[in-house]
Amino acid sequence: MSDKSVAAAPPVPAPTVGFVSLGCPKALVDSEQILTQLRAEGYGIAPSYEGADLVVVNTCGFIDAAVQESLDAIGEALNENGRVIVTGCLGAKGNVVVETHPKVLAVTGPHAVTEVMSAVHLHLPKPHDPFTDLVPPQGIKLTPKHYAYLKISEGCNHRCTFCIIPSMRGDLVSRDVGLVLKEAENLVKAGVKELLVISQDTSAYGVDVKYRTGFYNGRPIKTRMHELVTALGEMGVWVRMHYVYPYPSVDEVIPLMAGGKVLPYLDVPFQHASPRILKLMQRPASGERNLERIEAWRKICPELTIRSTFIAGFPGETEAEFQELLDFVEAAEIDRAGCFAYSPVEGARANALPGPLPDEVREERQAEFMKVQERVSKRRLKNKVGKTLKVLIDEVNPEGAVARSAGDAPDIDGNVFIELPARKADQAKLKVGEFVSVKITGSDAHDLWGRFAA
Repeated sequence: MSDKSVAAAPPVPAPTVGFVSLGCPKALVDSEQILTQLRAEGYGIAPSYEGADLVVVNTCGFIDAAVQESLDAIGEALNENGRVIVTGCLGAKGNVVVETHPKVLAVTGPHAVTEVMSAVHLHLPKPHDPFTDLVPPQGIKLTPKHYAYLKISEGCNHRCTFCIIPSMRGDLVSRDVGLVLKEAENLVKAGVKELLVISQDTSAYGVDVKYRTGFYNGRPIKTRMHELVTALGEMGVWVRMHYVYPYPSVDEVIPLMAGGKVLPYLDVPFQHASPRILKLMQRPASGERNLERIEAWRKICPELTIRSTFIAGFPGETEAEFQELLDFVEAAEIDRAGCFAYSPVEGARANALPGPLPDEVREERQAEFMKVQERVSKRRLKNKVGKTLKVLIDEVNPEGAVARSAGDAPDIDGNVFIELPARKADQAKLKVGEFVSVKITGSDAHDLWGRFAA
């Protein structure tokens, strides 16, 4: 037998997909799920338009500015790459995508992993190879390794007059509690130090399934916010609660925060304080009851940080009602807040309400709100000067490190800036994804400054 060497055929490179993710953390989780499925099936993820065989753009369509940002992103992807699949909330808003960008390959709505993958298969086929297409148990994440979003449900049962999210994402559908906790466990095993719990309405978790009992690691657990948060609090990482409506059930979670089981932080979308405006918005509860509830929460957990969102210039809002909103922010001492000038979102029922306010009035009220909020935030943060806080490091640089305290969610809240320690041994302890203690030495309306303490 002759000895002949046969050159192996060079491996065929896997098709690659570029990805643009816009919108809120819930959309980010949708992106992560799509990316996880792409990698599970052997697709490569391209870091640029040029290196991609096609591009998926996950859009936002909540307010006009988000719609325009999404349309611009689609246009850029078409110009730079030419082969684009669109998904996300904008895809649920009629034919706006196709009318603006008729050359897109496909359009789907939000949380549509199956539909997106069907479109990818059609335009970029790739057979799955289980021996080479490996995905870690926690899936593909777009966040840094030390924190991750944990989505517990889809959709919303509320019908707020300014919002079109239920028409895009549907009614509340709670995820199986065992699957949620298993996902959280996998994330923690992969090195995640902070879990950010998200949904459209976290307080309503389990309402749609009548709080049925599920199972996690063989033990029964109710599909309910309190039981879910209790279990997450046993995983030894930071647990941060977002999109929590101020229902009485939230009262049960505050003692967990006071006991150090979960972070003393609540993201509560109050939207307004005037009972009449809240009724026009079709929001639950009134400003007075919200204020009483906040006061009760802070009696149990004095360290509680409250973040919220508000709308200024809602149709028919009077000067007195706007002042009522400003007074609420002061009295409730809302630590962090975002404020939107009311935007007439296409399809929202609030657009038909009488008394729409001029653009300049809405913008002026938003600016006035933010002045008041900055004053409150500055006062609240000043109270932390002199204290020693546990912080999670997000970035290390030549000047020191950038971190976050229990009162700071990534991307939307402030930072804790740590000056570079003099000792080399202390400098070595400043590592991304690690907890350190910091003595707070200064503050402004948004951020804190401090020195390495341990």
